[in-house]
Amino acid sequence: MILPGATLGILGGGQLGRMFTVAARTMGYRVVVLEPDEKSPAGQMADEHLVARYDDRDALEKLGRSCAAVTTEFENIPAASLEFLARFCPVRPSAHALSVTQDRIHEKTFVRDAGIETARFATIQGSEDLAAALERIGLPALLKTSRFGYDGKGQAVVRQAGELAGAWERLGSQPCVLEELLDLEKEVSVVVARGTDGRTVSYPVAENSHANGTLDISIVPARVPASVAGEAAALAERIAAELDYCGVLAVEFFLLKDGRLLVNEMAPRPHNSGHYTLDACLCSQLDQQVRALCGLPLGDTRLLRPVVMVNLLGDLWRQDSAPPWEAVLKNPRAKLHLYGKQQARPGRKMGHYTVLDETPEMALSAALAIQRELSD
Repeated sequence: MILPGATLGILGGGQLGRMFTVAARTMGYRVVVLEPDEKSPAGQMADEHLVARYDDRDALEKLGRSCAAVTTEFENIPAASLEFLARFCPVRPSAHALSVTQDRIHEKTFVRDAGIETARFATIQGSEDLAAALERIGLPALLKTSRFGYDGKGQAVVRQAGELAGAWERLGSQPCVLEELLDLEKEVSVVVARGTDGRTVSYPVAENSHANGTLDISIVPARVPASVAGEAAALAERIAAELDYCGVLAVEFFLLKDGRLLVNEMAPRPHNSGHYTLDACLCSQLDQQVRALCGLPLGDTRLLRPVVMVNLLGDLWRQDSAPPWEAVLKNPRAKLHLYGKQQARPGRKMGHYTVLDETPEMALSAALAIQRELSD
């Protein structure tokens, strides 16, 4: 076990890196962040900030030699950087796990080969694959880039056959998947943690709604049958085991109207839909990330109170004027989290707030009232 007093490293300096840094420092660890943005949210909180690219070998070696273990903030760190880092210290999750989850083609193929259901998809590597993909999947369909797509970016809805070629060109004529567009009952997600000993724990299932492709609201516990929640948790834990994963992993699911669960995406890190755990669980997903990285026993994931989490995007800032935070702070059951980002832009995640109450419906009602007041 790596005990408090040791130095931990993290690749990535955004809000997830910031939250990890706060959790680790609260537990008594030192933290070194490697991130090219010298004003990054995580760098503001770290003991040391290495301002360098993620593939800078000198910076990676310095990080690896100074840290007892290293983790990542997001999945698009080059796998070669993690393989190089692993020469000097443990890296969790592994380069292999990230290589699977950072590419939609690999990810969906991995899930399918594990015997777990996804939406039907076809792979497009070049223009010669377009017609066959369309014939296999049919319309309407969703075209997604294989890499670097998140928060609705790198996607296009295809409703007519003549639209596919143009959509593929607008996405850069790069490898993509064409996926059937489904009529959903809900979207849900599960955050799991798996330790160095293979023990796995899962957090309560979140029910998610999106706006313009970005997560807007998470409701916990999800308003789904207990059997569905149990199946989602079991599938997420099975995926973590199949990956031989160590760390925190989020799995997003489509819940169909017939009750079936299909895996949508995986994130090899703490997840936006798991931010509720900071306020509503005995051990948060960021505390759990520290525990898994350090080989400590995993913490208790129980939900202390129903909760709703609402994202705060840069659209709320008008002419660089901050939103009326009193709308959140006047509610004694609400908690505000701001990420320390220097510039607000439309669609940029600037923070979130949570509301805890006696039931999910009561928490949702209060959270929506706050959201309306912030937007007025």
